[in-house]
Amino acid sequence: MSEPFLHSLFSLEGKVAVVTGGSGALGTAMAKGLAQAGARVAVLARRIEPVTAIVAAIETGGGTALALSADVCERAQVERACATIVDRWERVDILVNAAGGNMPGATLAPEASLLDLDPEAFRAVVDLNLIGVLLPSLVFGATMIAAPGQGTIINISSMAAQRPLTRIAGYSAAKAAVENLTRWMAIELARRYGSGLRVNAIAPGFFIGEQNRALLLNPDGSLTARGEHILAHTPAGRFGVPEDLIATLIWLCSPGAAFVNGAVIPVDGGFSAFSGV
Repeated sequence: MSEPFLHSLFSLEGKVAVVTGGSGALGTAMAKGLAQAGARVAVLARRIEPVTAIVAAIETGGGTALALSADVCERAQVERACATIVDRWERVDILVNAAGGNMPGATLAPEASLLDLDPEAFRAVVDLNLIGVLLPSLVFGATMIAAPGQGTIINISSMAAQRPLTRIAGYSAAKAAVENLTRWMAIELARRYGSGLRVNAIAPGFFIGEQNRALLLNPDGSLTARGEHILAHTPAGRFGVPEDLIATLIWLCSPGAAFVNGAVIPVDGGFSAFSGV
C-alpha cells in the first residue's frame, strides 16, 4: 500500500486540534498522537504545569503544541482558551473531549447500598463528565460552524455507559448521557450545517489510571478481585494502555472517516462483545 494513499486517508497535517483533559494519561497520549499525525495541538487542563510539560515533549518530538489552562465546566474559561487558539492558529478543526473522571462520593463502597450514595458527589461527577463535554462542544463547535461547516468532535465514553458497572453510579450515568449527546449532536450539526461537521465517540475498555488503580491493582501490582473479574471478561486478557486509543482517534479525525458520524467505537479488548460464556 502506497504512502501517498495512506497520507490521503489519515494525515492530519495542517489541522488544529484541541484536547481537553490533556494532563490525564489518555488525554496525554491522544494529544501526542494527534501531533505525530501532523496536527497542531492545544492541550487543555485545569492546571497549567502538567500540560506545559506535555507540550514540551510534543515540541521536542518535532510537533507544534500550545499549553492552556481551563476548567471545562466554566464557559468563560473555555471561551478564553478558544480565543487564544483562534488568535494563534485562526481556527479549530478537531475537538477531543477527554476531560472527565470519578470521585469517591459517587462510587459505592463494597459494603454500601444505594441509600448511601452522595447526591452532591453524583452531581459533581455528572457535571464534569457531561457538562464538561457540552460546554467545549458549544464553544469550539461555534468556530467549526464558522469555518464554514468543517470539523470533528470526538467524545470519550466508557464501557460503564453500555453496561452499568457495580458501584460506579455517577460515572456510569454520566457516560451513558455522553453517548446519547454524541448521537444527538451528530444529527443536529450534520442536518443543520452539513456533512463536514461530525461527532463521534470512543468507548475505552479498562485502562489503568490514577483514579481506578486501587480498584484494579493491589499495592504489590497484583490484581484485586475486581481486576481479576474484569480480565476474565476481557478476551484480550489485559488492561488497555493509552497508546491503544491513538489509531482509532486518528481515523475518526481523518478524511478516511468522512462518512462516519454518530458512532461510538469500543476500544476494549473485546469486553463489550463477550457474554461471559
